[in-house]
Amino acid sequence: MAKLGFVMCIQYPISPHQIPASSSSNSNNTHFIITRRKSLIFTSSLLAFHLHSHQNPNISTFPSAIAQEADDEFDPEENRLVQIFQETSSSVAFIKDIELTKIPNSTTSENDVGEDENAKVEGTGSGFIWDKFGHIVTNYHVVSKLATDTSGLQRCKVYLIDSGGNNIIREGKIIGFDPDYDLAVLKVDAVGNELNPVTIGKSRELQVGQSCFAIGNPYGYENTLTTGVISGLGREIPSPNGKAIRGAIQTDAAINAGNSGGPLIDSYGHVIGVNTATFTRKGSGISSGVNFAIPIDTAVRIVPYLIVYGTPYTDRY
Repeated sequence: MAKLGFVMCIQYPISPHQIPASSSSNSNNTHFIITRRKSLIFTSSLLAFHLHSHQNPNISTFPSAIAQEADDEFDPEENRLVQIFQETSSSVAFIKDIELTKIPNSTTSENDVGEDENAKVEGTGSGFIWDKFGHIVTNYHVVSKLATDTSGLQRCKVYLIDSGGNNIIREGKIIGFDPDYDLAVLKVDAVGNELNPVTIGKSRELQVGQSCFAIGNPYGYENTLTTGVISGLGREIPSPNGKAIRGAIQTDAAINAGNSGGPLIDSYGHVIGVNTATFTRKGSGISSGVNFAIPIDTAVRIVPYLIVYGTPYTDRY
């Protein structure tokens, strides 16, 4: 029997010069299926027109009805997925962990963080926009090096898209974290840009079997959508400090290295969890399809304390 290991889905090192791809294998497969379907319809229509034109030599133009038939549309399920992704993806952040070779001078713009050619990209992760003030929710293990840094060389570079479709690159300042629940909050300077926060859902009303979707940046590939169902509820997973996180959501929606901190969303585009971890076959690094997210109800309870106080309620006394 194959042994299973438990890993947090982050720290996938990529070269500072690697340019993440903007599409996933899922979208390629979907495009192939749709293209093939359109081709079959168009070929059948063309054959029918050819036979019909021999019987009616005066016909000189392709019938508009056949042309419309060739212009196949997405089916309702595909339309729903496309709409969910389009409405939610702009609320998802791509986070890079960077180690600088030297502490920058005080005049360096935060937009230039990590531009040093010798800066080392140590890993990537995801997050999502919590509010219009620039707060980004992610996993603690995504930003743990920044949270525990004493050298002043650790940075987080955050890639965002504002509501106008403009790409934004900012340094993420850590303002609060809770290792017990593997949650952290970054703050980016959003002056001059209108951000698009996620819509928060409710995890306590989830049912096993309902559809769910994960958006993140696995292996550095930005804005990747994966689909699945809620496979289980009330699971227990380990936190970065070894304590148990209870009530976790189990899903078969693919969650890989770089997905950590991204949103798990329902069929309405509401965030129902924070993607966190996956079981892998020991030594393989390959996901077994058993993936976990922290319930959004837990985040709703903890994140406001992190924003205001920087620590969870239990650590303030």
